[in-house]
Amino acid sequence: MPGGGWRRLWQRARPSRAAGAGPAFALLIVLLVVAVLLNAGIGAVRVPPLEVATVLLNRVGISTGIEVDVLREQVVWGIRMPRIVLAICVGAGLGMAGASLQAIFRNPLAEPGLIGVSSGGALGAIVLIITGVAPLGWISLPLAAFAGALLLTLVVYGLARSDGRTQMVTLILTGVAMNSVAGGLIGLAGFLADDAELRSIVFWTLGSLAGATWRAVLPVALITVCGLVLLPRYARAMNLIVLGEREAFHLGVNTERVRLLVIVLATLVAGAGVAVAGIVVFVGLVVPHLLRIVIGPDHRVLLPASALGGAILLLGADLVARTIVVPAELPLGVVTALIGGPYFLWLLRRTTREQGGWM
Repeated sequence: MPGGGWRRLWQRARPSRAAGAGPAFALLIVLLVVAVLLNAGIGAVRVPPLEVATVLLNRVGISTGIEVDVLREQVVWGIRMPRIVLAICVGAGLGMAGASLQAIFRNPLAEPGLIGVSSGGALGAIVLIITGVAPLGWISLPLAAFAGALLLTLVVYGLARSDGRTQMVTLILTGVAMNSVAGGLIGLAGFLADDAELRSIVFWTLGSLAGATWRAVLPVALITVCGLVLLPRYARAMNLIVLGEREAFHLGVNTERVRLLVIVLATLVAGAGVAVAGIVVFVGLVVPHLLRIVIGPDHRVLLPASALGGAILLLGADLVARTIVVPAELPLGVVTALIGGPYFLWLLRRTTREQGGWM
C-alpha cells in the first residue's frame, strides 16, 4: 500500500491506543483462560469448571483437597487437554504468522495460506499418504507436511525474486498461482486414492484437531514456541518496513534479509500447525486485523497479542466444531472459513474503497 497510508495509520493509532494495550492483554488472557475451561468442561462428559481447574492444578503438583472422579480426570487430561494445547499452539502460530506477513508484505490481506504454507503442508502430507512411505513411523506424516509447507513457500519466494529483489505484488501473485497448482495436485491425489486414503486426504484439506495426543502435541509445541520467541525479535524492523521500505533501508534495516527470515519463521510456526491439524484458514487474517484496530500497529505489542487472539479464536472454533452437530463433528477448517470468509470480503471491499488503506 502507499507509504502515506501507512504513516497516517501509524500516527493515528500509536498515540491513542498505546495506553489500551495493557487492558487489552489482560482481557485476552482472561478470554484464553475461559476458553480453556469451556473446552475442557464441555462435551459428552460434562466437567464443572472447578473440577477442571482442580485436575490441572493437581497435574502441576498443587493440591486443592477437592476430589475429582477418575473418569472425569481421564477425560479432561487424557482426551481434551492435548486437543486444547494443540489448538493453542496452532492458533497462536497462525495469528503471529499472519501479523508478521501482513507487516513485511505491507498488505492487510496477507496470511500464511497466501504464500503456500497451508496448501504445501497438505500436499506434503497427502503425498506421504498416497505413497505409504513412512520411514520414521508416526512422526513421518507431520514431518512430510512441514517439509511440504517449507518447500512450497521457498519455491514461491524464489520465483518471485528478480535481480536480487522481491516485488510484493509478484510474490503474492506467485503464491496464488502455486496454491492453484498445489490444489490441482491435491485434487488429482484424491481422484487416485482409495477409500481409506481419501478419508485421510479430506482430513488434511478440511482441518481437524481430533487426532490430538500428547505425543503429537509435544513436537508442535516445541517448534511453535521457538517461532513465537524468535519472530518478535524483528518487531522493530517490521514497524519500519510498514512505514516504507526505503525509509527502513536508510534506518539500517536489511529489508531483503528481514523479509526472508520472517517468511521462514512464519512458515515454521504456521507449518507446524498445518502438519498436525491440516488446513485451517483465515485465522492469520482475521485476528491481526481486529487487534490492530484495538491496540494499534506497533508489532512489539501486536505480535504477542495476535498469538493470544489466534489461540482464543481456534479454541472457540474447535468448541463449535465438536459440539454443534453432536455426535458428529464439523471439520475445523469449515468453521474458520465460515467466520473468516465474510470478514475477508468485507475487508477486501473496505481496502479497495480506501485505495489500499488499512482501515
